[in-house]
Amino acid sequence: MKIQPDEISRIIKEKIENYNYRIDIEEVGRVIEVGDGIARVYGLKDIMASELVLFNHDVYGMALNLEEDNVGCIVLGETNLIKEGDIVKRTRNIVQVPVGEGLLGRVINPLGLPLDGRGEVESEKFMPIDRKALGVIQRQPVKEPLQTGLKAIDSMIPIGRGQRELIIGDRKTGKTALAVDTIINQRDTDVYCIYVAIGQKRSSVAKVVEVLREHKALDYTVIVSATASDPSSIQYIAPYAAATIGEYFRDQGKHALVIYDDLSKHAIAYRQLSLLLRRPPGREAYPGDVFYLHSRLLERASKLNDDLGGGSLTALPIIETQASDISTYIPTNVISITDGQIYLETKLFYSGIRPAINAGDSVSRVGGNAQIKAMKDVAGKIRIELAQFRELEAFAKFGTELDKDTQHQLTRGYRLVEVFKQDQYVPIPVEKQIALIFMAYNGYLDDLPIEIIPVVEKEVFEMIDTEYKELGKILLLPEGVTEEVENELHSFCKQVKSNFEHQVIKSSEGEKVEFEKK
Repeated sequence: MKIQPDEISRIIKEKIENYNYRIDIEEVGRVIEVGDGIARVYGLKDIMASELVLFNHDVYGMALNLEEDNVGCIVLGETNLIKEGDIVKRTRNIVQVPVGEGLLGRVINPLGLPLDGRGEVESEKFMPIDRKALGVIQRQPVKEPLQTGLKAIDSMIPIGRGQRELIIGDRKTGKTALAVDTIINQRDTDVYCIYVAIGQKRSSVAKVVEVLREHKALDYTVIVSATASDPSSIQYIAPYAAATIGEYFRDQGKHALVIYDDLSKHAIAYRQLSLLLRRPPGREAYPGDVFYLHSRLLERASKLNDDLGGGSLTALPIIETQASDISTYIPTNVISITDGQIYLETKLFYSGIRPAINAGDSVSRVGGNAQIKAMKDVAGKIRIELAQFRELEAFAKFGTELDKDTQHQLTRGYRLVEVFKQDQYVPIPVEKQIALIFMAYNGYLDDLPIEIIPVVEKEVFEMIDTEYKELGKILLLPEGVTEEVENELHSFCKQVKSNFEHQVIKSSEGEKVEFEKK
């Protein structure tokens, strides 16, 4: 039997087409230097920036410095397991984190590994930790309120969904408590929360987890933990991982809140890595791109337009100052990136005013757009009044004779300060806040002794829950405080006040009016 040449060529072509033997070529390099959480690797000439690399013993790293003859990698694990001469493999993946509702209620590290001893984390997919912020066209203005449950913030420094509001102050002034209160207040809303602890003590993170569990807030919260005992590399990637987890919810048309606690320690971790990678130091030894470090993180907070689902990611970064100095490098950087700041003052905190918010130095650049109409109507000028009161209070301490109007302003100011005091972990619904602030702003508390104001406050809240339930519902309507509603609020305030009987007490100093509950 004779085989034709064209038949031979056809058989050869078929064999070539069906040939499925594949050679896997892995691009590998070698460690030329290792120490202090940094490994220099030779041979990975096609590696990408922020690419995940694999060292021996299943230790991962991330390419940060792409130099001409070597790659500077930060080690995301135990540095002492890596030796000079070890082989390093490319993974061809940018550093990723698991995302999805399976993370809710869990404590994880920035790589998505569980830290709560409850087994593996269930995730729907993985997303890169460093993502480009969306452009202006894909966003819409911030206009929905994100209620914190704190009277001082919801009335004077309102936060909107999609906003970036900085919490700034010295250590131990209640910054974390303020953020935790905001998480607790989202219990009956559709907001998912992500709390990322950067450089905190493990005991502090455990306390936050316990508080959230106690207030049933852990069910809708993800805790990302990179504590002081973790390497700087883990602390560096932590806020980016948290932002990605929040972006997953935002991109699904849902609402998320991410709290970065705190970005001062994040900048310090990045400075440490940069100096070890021999990057040139700049002001206060921070590298030149430290502004970009935080701007690219905080730009990711946004309110998407309706075509993209209308979801939002709100950011509450925390910055710790030294001796109340907000003019240093990192605080000024973050103030210029964010849409306002809540400034917590040490002096106020230790004088018993908590939350210790300085109304004059705090601001929300979104303002009334992030408030419900009734709150905007009632508390519109209250921040300016409180700031003026602080100035007058300082002036009055000189012991000068004050005219009647100034004395009246001081009397009102002291009562407003008392009204804005609030216990920790007790967020207040917005309709109750409006009723109380209306009562204080319209002078119903002016002739009451300051000591009785907490009792009056309790009475206001109880009456909104019982006799005036309908008024509470009306205050949440988009119409705001109409003339009819205002009249009802006045009658409500008179009713509350009538529950307190007064008696005139004669003393050596003159007549004094005392009030007590009937």
